[in-house]
Amino acid sequence: MSFSPKILMNDGRYIDQLGFGIWSIPADQTAAAVSSALGLGYRLVDGAWIYGNEAEQGAGLKASGVERKDVFLTSKVWNDAHGREKTRASVERSLTSIGVEQLDLVLIHWPVPMQNLYVETWETLIELQKEGKIASIGVSNFNADHLKHIIDATGVTPAINQIEVNPQLQQPELCKVCKEMGVLVQAWTPLGNGAEFASKPIADAAARTGKSPAQVVLRWLIQREVTVITRSVNPARQAENLNVFDFELTDAEMAEIATLDKGLRTGPDPSVFKLM
Repeated sequence: MSFSPKILMNDGRYIDQLGFGIWSIPADQTAAAVSSALGLGYRLVDGAWIYGNEAEQGAGLKASGVERKDVFLTSKVWNDAHGREKTRASVERSLTSIGVEQLDLVLIHWPVPMQNLYVETWETLIELQKEGKIASIGVSNFNADHLKHIIDATGVTPAINQIEVNPQLQQPELCKVCKEMGVLVQAWTPLGNGAEFASKPIADAAARTGKSPAQVVLRWLIQREVTVITRSVNPARQAENLNVFDFELTDAEMAEIATLDKGLRTGPDPSVFKLM
């Protein structure tokens, strides 16, 4: 059984550097996938109400036999739930659906700046954290200006900013800003749908280490001190994704992979995304 190392967040709590995500997993496969992942050693499960499978996430936790206190559960407030009352309702809904009394981390899923409610939503997460409903609070898909706005307005810095980071979209400037602010970057779609697996930097590193291209990319992110959310319903692939802590990439390999950045997103641009 493998376990991920943990990283200290700015609120004094620790989070696994590599976790398991349930985005796009069909509801009827989610419980088995979560139970399998926890059985293999994952201890961070990243979900969201909008994914439509939080109840099954809770069922997978129960089926795994792993104690609740040993699992870090993340949920998110969707775009149509911004604002004080809706945010409260969203968090309560996730708690009930998963079947827990506290969430380890809740993120604002997208800033949706055209609504101009993400500061109020952030204020509400701060309140819920003080009430004990949430242990840690953070954001997702926030650009530097969004981060600065909520920090200036409340004096509270997010523990996490979950953003798209992969070889084709490395976001070095945003990652640098997050580090300067003390915000831990967490990567979604870390493999970039495999778009660069056949590239020379990744293929050469895989050949040298005897690891798969996916493992090389995950290791590249780990060595950048980024936390990573992986996803698979296949137990063998789940195990492979977790098995990235027994080797290292060289400085030269890290630098070569850095040259693959094309600024290409697999997801939407946070400055304009507003899907409800």
